Amino acid sequence: MGSLWIKDPLAIFAGNAAAGVVVKDGVISELVAAGEAPDVEHVFDASHHVVLPGLINTHHHFFQTLTRAYGPALDLELFDWLKALYPVWANLTPEMLSVATELALTELLLSGCTTSTDHHYVFPGGLENGIDIQIEAARKVGVRAVLTRGSMDLSVKDGGLPPAEVVQDADRILVDSERLIDCYHDGNDGAFIQIALAPCSPFSVTADVMVRTAELARDRSVLLHTHLAETEDENSFCMETLGIRPLDYIEECGWLEGQVWLAHGIHFTDNEMDRMATAKVGISSCPHSNMTLASGICPACDMDKKGINVGVGVDGSASNDASNMIEEVRQMLMIQRLRYGSKNVSHTDALRWATEGSANCIGRRDIGKIEVGRRADLALFKLDELRHSGHHDPLAALVLCGHHRADYVMIEGSWRIKKGEIAGVDPSDLMVRHSKAARELGGLING
Repeated sequence: MGSLWIKDPLAIFAGNAAAGVVVKDGVISELVAAGEAPDVEHVFDASHHVVLPGLINTHHHFFQTLTRAYGPALDLELFDWLKALYPVWANLTPEMLSVATELALTELLLSGCTTSTDHHYVFPGGLENGIDIQIEAARKVGVRAVLTRGSMDLSVKDGGLPPAEVVQDADRILVDSERLIDCYHDGNDGAFIQIALAPCSPFSVTADVMVRTAELARDRSVLLHTHLAETEDENSFCMETLGIRPLDYIEECGWLEGQVWLAHGIHFTDNEMDRMATAKVGISSCPHSNMTLASGICPACDMDKKGINVGVGVDGSASNDASNMIEEVRQMLMIQRLRYGSKNVSHTDALRWATEGSANCIGRRDIGKIEVGRRADLALFKLDELRHSGHHDPLAALVLCGHHRADYVMIEGSWRIKKGEIAGVDPSDLMVRHSKAARELGGLING
């Protein structure tokens, strides 16, 4: 559409861009300082909008949108919560995963999220091509996605947590992981689809799968992801069954080398965080989920100071129970202030973690920040609700007063959301299809 000036924003999360940015050929071509007027073909009046880099979600489980507020799992902590839900997830079908992924990505996009990871680790019979299904849904919604090939091979009969119905053998996991990399992974700047490898957790995966997955990831230059140090129960499990703490375990498996990002990272010692910083391991903090399951508070500020890449994730919609990134930004600010004090954590810290920090976690230097040369992924919010009335600092108001829905969202220089609506998407139809799948899934275990 030629060059576009996003002009005179109410506020913008970027330096030296008070008068906005110019977008051309899918990238940010110019930052416009106050008083400047670039020569462009088109102008978008942003005087009523706060402009952010597109938010980046670094941890999710799309399939869990089908088990939000699921009765038997309410008010439980992680291990018991998983035991209540594994039998339900064992009945997932391809159609259910497809609509769950479509809904999760649509919900994220409406919240200003332009790139999302997903950690899919449940592959019951008939769902062997689960990641292929997710890729099709991501392309339909039109967002960037890093889809991780999750895995579990340690069932309850072998000393793990999940039932046999949802685990796979190691060879099947590794063969499919390699297939997905060959078929779909794009390692170039501007990539819309990337593949990462993600054994689920120390209590659901054998050391064999951990080691072989790390070797494959290094050989094929893809990222590694897993849950780690989410709860004290996990630490106790590792000490009782492996004789070492979770970080020591993944180091023995070859995970503290190469590009790795971990979900949660709540229960690390100071020394462990130093080792993570040296290894350049990233952390996805998931505040809503950690509060829901009473897992604890990620020490994000300590990690940040040590040089660990800190990102933000909404986590699964069965433990959040939403898929809303701008709400997660606010919660990230609040929970870190609770831990570190209000003087030590700013709204700009929370925004940075959810944009540039998240981009760094997933090895992306082409998104996550409003600067010349990065992809034109932008989220624009109006401060036009009662909760925003009387605000003074627009950027602070976006986070402190709260928000839930972007007004405009751009990906690769093209508008995906205009005036709060996604072109070509009927939310009512999507909800009908998704709710039907959720009822069917719940009915299979309760009927």
